[in-house]
Amino acid sequence: MSETTHDGGVALGAAPSPDEGLPAARLAAKYGLSVSGARPPLMEYVRQLWGRRHFILAFSQAKLTAQYSQAKLGQVWQVATPLLNAAVYYFIFGVILKASRGMGHDTYIPFLVIGVFVFTFTQSSVMAGVRAISGNLGLVRALHFPRASLPISFALQQLQQLLFSMIVVFVVAIAFGNYPSLSWLLIVPALVLQFLFNSGLALILARMGAKTPDLAQLMPFIMRTWMYASGVMFSISGIMAGRPEWVIRAMQANPAAVYMDLVRFALIDDYGASHLPPHVWPLAVFWAVVFFAGGFVYFWKAEERYGRG
Repeated sequence: MSETTHDGGVALGAAPSPDEGLPAARLAAKYGLSVSGARPPLMEYVRQLWGRRHFILAFSQAKLTAQYSQAKLGQVWQVATPLLNAAVYYFIFGVILKASRGMGHDTYIPFLVIGVFVFTFTQSSVMAGVRAISGNLGLVRALHFPRASLPISFALQQLQQLLFSMIVVFVVAIAFGNYPSLSWLLIVPALVLQFLFNSGLALILARMGAKTPDLAQLMPFIMRTWMYASGVMFSISGIMAGRPEWVIRAMQANPAAVYMDLVRFALIDDYGASHLPPHVWPLAVFWAVVFFAGGFVYFWKAEERYGRG
């Protein structure tokens, strides 16, 4: 291409770029560019998350170690806190309110201790999940990684804490005449399913908490209400005797109650199948699959918005 100059000479001009006039989207596609921080397809996101599995494990272990680093008793508080809660609940509900209806002393104490430890697993996962994004904005904004790593790692942290605390649960169970048997192996699938349920719940609340940080202030009240409705301190079938059957079954189908009762059934000899809701294992699988799958997709859909604004 040429043009005439003011003195009559001819000057050569540059040819127009073949990209001139192309929309930004087509230009990016032509050169293989993608939007920074864009949400990947679901299966690609799962592959990225699996690729960060070592980070998830290391992050959860670091958080667990640092949790009580400023306390003189250190990791002892992992066991002492729920054990002290159980002692308080025993005094209030077992001694004063006589909530141990239909259960002997040797059954009620391990029943209560198991309920407190297992429910604390869910409660702590929820409370950590709701702050997973809003409480780690520096990490979210500084590094590129699947954001689901954070709520899942917090749920894994609480699982590790529970497994450490289960030593105390076993000691209490044995002290009250419940000796190891094959039924104790049922703890493994019960806690795996509860971990999946807790992770899904943490993912849901992590997205909600990222948008509404004040949710963290509301959650303790919600969790306390859930605890009282889940039979942590009393047997639902015993305390609700005389109520319509569908009311009792609905309360027993509460996921927190389902996982607590499965562990109680596994460890306590006198806590028989009559205390469990019908089809309890399919119910446990249902809650785990629905909440984990639903929570994962719900969290993934807002992936590109975390840490923005």
